Amino acid sequence: MGRSHFVIFIILLNFLQILDTSFSLPLCTDSRAPFQQKTPLAFCSYNGISCCNSTDDKQLQTQFNAMNISDPGCASLVKSVICAKCDKFSAELFRTDSVPRQLPILCNSTTSENSTKSSQTKNDFCSKIWTTCQNVSIISSPFAASIKSNSTKLTDLWKSQIDFCNVFGGASGDGSVCFAGEPVSLNTTTPISPPGGLCLEKFGNGSYINMVAHPDGSSRAFFSNQQGKIWLATIPEVDSGELLDVDDSNPFLDLTDEVHFDTELGMMGIAFHPKFSQNGRFFVSFNCDKQAWPGCGGRCSCNSDVDCDPSKLPSDSGSQPCQYQAVIAEFTASGSQPTQAKTASPKEVRRIFTMGLPFTGHHGGQILFGPRDGYLYFMMGDGGGIGDPYNFSQNKKSLLGKIIRLDIDSTSSVEEITKLGLWGNYSIPKDNPYTEDKELQPEIWALGMRNPWRCSFDSARPSYFMCADVGQDKFEEVNIISKGGNYGWSEYEGPYLYTPSKSPGANKSMSSINPIFPVMGYNHSDVNKNGGSASITGGYFYRSMTDPCMHGRYLFSDLYAGFMWAGTENPEDSGTFNTSQISFNCAQKSPIDCTFVPGSSVPALGYIFSYGEDNNKDMYVLTSSGVYRVVRPSRCKYTCAKENSSAVDDDIPSSPPAASPPSAATMLTGSYSNFVVILMSFMLILACWF
Repeated sequence: MGRSHFVIFIILLNFLQILDTSFSLPLCTDSRAPFQQKTPLAFCSYNGISCCNSTDDKQLQTQFNAMNISDPGCASLVKSVICAKCDKFSAELFRTDSVPRQLPILCNSTTSENSTKSSQTKNDFCSKIWTTCQNVSIISSPFAASIKSNSTKLTDLWKSQIDFCNVFGGASGDGSVCFAGEPVSLNTTTPISPPGGLCLEKFGNGSYINMVAHPDGSSRAFFSNQQGKIWLATIPEVDSGELLDVDDSNPFLDLTDEVHFDTELGMMGIAFHPKFSQNGRFFVSFNCDKQAWPGCGGRCSCNSDVDCDPSKLPSDSGSQPCQYQAVIAEFTASGSQPTQAKTASPKEVRRIFTMGLPFTGHHGGQILFGPRDGYLYFMMGDGGGIGDPYNFSQNKKSLLGKIIRLDIDSTSSVEEITKLGLWGNYSIPKDNPYTEDKELQPEIWALGMRNPWRCSFDSARPSYFMCADVGQDKFEEVNIISKGGNYGWSEYEGPYLYTPSKSPGANKSMSSINPIFPVMGYNHSDVNKNGGSASITGGYFYRSMTDPCMHGRYLFSDLYAGFMWAGTENPEDSGTFNTSQISFNCAQKSPIDCTFVPGSSVPALGYIFSYGEDNNKDMYVLTSSGVYRVVRPSRCKYTCAKENSSAVDDDIPSSPPAASPPSAATMLTGSYSNFVVILMSFMLILACWF
């Protein structure tokens, strides 16, 4: 063989080595083990499923043997379920990007038909398990792990197949991936890459809890703090380098004499009437102390209607039961032209709502007008206490733990207020859920909330009413609120069953509430490895094109300002979200210099109280350290292919966004590209040879 032939031979050897590397795809995507093992293992090795390493396989085999399942059919099904962790798409099956689960999502009759495996057999897999295993003894059953029960039969744990499959059945990830005892086939929905990061500029020093764009459509917005003041400010144009124009000494409204301010008490919400430009009406939600202000008093939310005796409630932080009240009051802008008014009269026009609070925490307080119906929505928490001890949230006669919907454009008669047991001067929208569920108090729009903290209507799709709900000690959640929806608390904390440590109130059975599970969220351990403090702050769907790569994603964060997430709906309008934690940074050329967490490149935002949206749909982050605006990603050197390259400037962030590991699909695509290039080279070599 000549020298040239020898060179070609070496090239061919390299080619074969590259082929072997390029097409050694992993047998699983379980993050606990590297993609090294290629040989099917003894226990979890059937229908193409095999574990990443022998340790995992042996652990699952030990778990299965301990179950001592006598029925062969049931044993086979349970084995397939626990071996699902070895499926190469196990990350999709267990929803690791959104709501984590202990067991895979089992296909049932409600599963989406978009999957490439949408057969009736697949859709009925959850019912197949129920039918086969319902009366079979399973020691240490994996189906009982989440509720910590010692029962061995499914019928001891669940009343029916429907109850069982409500918990374990469904679809995951992209809306069609679920487990049917065989390898999962992903559908053809195009994966959406997470954004590179969120770039912020600081342009205001005030600490605000609410922001509402001026109803006149201008560049102005109202900002309010928890102490009881509202300011009217002018927002400078994006990239202008100017500061938020606000006169701290001249508030639009000052209610500090009426508002009781404390950690979870104060001015909690502001909302402007849809016709504010004509009538000047606006509304304020705040807390007051009836011992300090005679005009504060109202009926106690702990009363005989909800089987609660206020005399038996313990004191809380030195206060007596229902000493503090939740109030909604109406005010009006000064002058004949509301859009030109720079101040408002501090005198209440009308007291809309007053309700005594059993404890000092968990009372939400945000108010919003529905963009389509014009009704006022009021977000109310469960009233406080660990685990909602009096079960207010599930009590249909209590307004605690509820989303409330009021018609403030008309007032009920005294007779109707008495008959319906209303809490103030308003009327009930004719289509509120109580017309269909006679047990519901007429004000209730949705129930089963713990402490809804920051809700918003999507400006592009008003039917998407998003509410973040603060968890107890495990999970923080985001829900799509629907008419009459029950969001589970305190029977569930997010997707997890919850058992209160004590419950003087009458609890309802788990099977009676038919909960709606969150579409996004995170575990406390995701932000605190010790499972400690976490508290969600809800945001908005980002609808500006200032950051085109963030457009259409739902942004939210943790109160403690170390973590932010972007929820991407895929497919669109499916209600199914993939959630990605996103990095964030502060542009160096910010109107106000940002400070950073000591020893870190993360901006020191303090606490993230709320998000805001202006009339141009640009988005704002309201924090204890100031007001931040989302700006072009290039200002933080984040990569966004959709951003006009001419907009890139020389701002240098403290650190670039961390690169994400490649997905299996990306690895496959890259391998295929390498194969094409190598194959063309090989063909050229053969042509030269011959």
